[in-house]
Amino acid sequence: MMTGNPLQNPAFRTAQIRLLTEIFVEKSIQLRDIWAKQVDATTSADGAQIDVSSWLRRVALDIIGEAGFNHHFNSLDENGKPDELDEAFTELFHSPKTQRAFVALIAQARVPILRLLPLPGASVIDNASATMHAASKRIISNSLAALEASEGGKSLTAKRDLLSVLLKANVSPGVPEHQRLTESEVVAREIPTFLAAGHETSSSAVTWALHSLSLNPTVQSKLREELLALDTENPSMDELNSLPYLENVVRETLRVHSPVPSIQREAVQDDVLPLSTPYIDKDGKEHESLPIPKGQLVDIAILAVNTDKDIWGEDADRWENIPATANSVPGIWSHLLTFFAGPHHCIGFRFSLVEIKALLFVLLRSFEFEPAVPEKDIMPTALGLRRPVVKGRDGASRLPLFVKGYQARED
Repeated sequence: MMTGNPLQNPAFRTAQIRLLTEIFVEKSIQLRDIWAKQVDATTSADGAQIDVSSWLRRVALDIIGEAGFNHHFNSLDENGKPDELDEAFTELFHSPKTQRAFVALIAQARVPILRLLPLPGASVIDNASATMHAASKRIISNSLAALEASEGGKSLTAKRDLLSVLLKANVSPGVPEHQRLTESEVVAREIPTFLAAGHETSSSAVTWALHSLSLNPTVQSKLREELLALDTENPSMDELNSLPYLENVVRETLRVHSPVPSIQREAVQDDVLPLSTPYIDKDGKEHESLPIPKGQLVDIAILAVNTDKDIWGEDADRWENIPATANSVPGIWSHLLTFFAGPHHCIGFRFSLVEIKALLFVLLRSFEFEPAVPEKDIMPTALGLRRPVVKGRDGASRLPLFVKGYQARED
């Protein structure tokens, strides 16, 4: 989840996301064509068995590369050379060694005495971080050179990627000096943030959406009917946002399968938190509020709120595609906490929503999806970003589905 500062606002405005929609659709079509070849090559009546999780991560990486900072990862190119930035990012966030290290970091943050112990996987983290830093510096240099050329009239092509818009805003005369980002801040913070928040959360959301749709063929058919009624293969942002059933499917997916299940915040001042439901302490005293001292770390359970039965009803933890609302939840989008709320909400929520819709639009119009393993064997990861894993395997994120080409049935 990416929370922002004022300099990021121009990069995530509706008009900017409208320009980027072309990239979302173009990459979705590229993935569709890859899957179509696999479907055509299979002789199984069930269709091709595809691990959609790994492919969706690759397409989302290509999308954030081009839309985020005009960098071509070429993750969907089977003959492409591995990208060092992608490899470093994968090492940081998907390697078993670094996963153990991050668990240890969390433990050290909560139990200070554990900080005396050596951190497992520290060398792997250091090496991957150094690679990311060097690659990010090159991307910044290229973006700054392109910006200078454009401003000098040497280039007629306006850069539309988020980083270029951010860098342009950063040198704007109206920006106070204390708000400007240094190059080292952009390298250390913005590119890794764009990369992490911009592709991991979106790919996770689409993966869970396809999982849920594969288990609910009636919903899948109804959604496909709506998508096919739009007479274009290259929808605009406004056309994607005009589809009510697609909106409901995305909303329900992000409610039940919030990619970020919880988030932590630190109180910057003493405060008192009013409670909707009073609690009774160990001494039998009832409390209607909770004092929060300055410096207190607060875990905000996003997924728990999104699936609270007192808010959403008895079937709150089930993916039902219910177009209901819970007006008591002050989220930035659709009364959910998925993109958080308040001044530190996820600034990239519009980017993520349109990307998710573009992928579902292209894929559902072309394919039918069915489970390849029993529903009970698909479980969410226990820590960090919420991804599907197959029970009894190695713990790596994967979602095998049977994929068949869609053929309209005669009435």
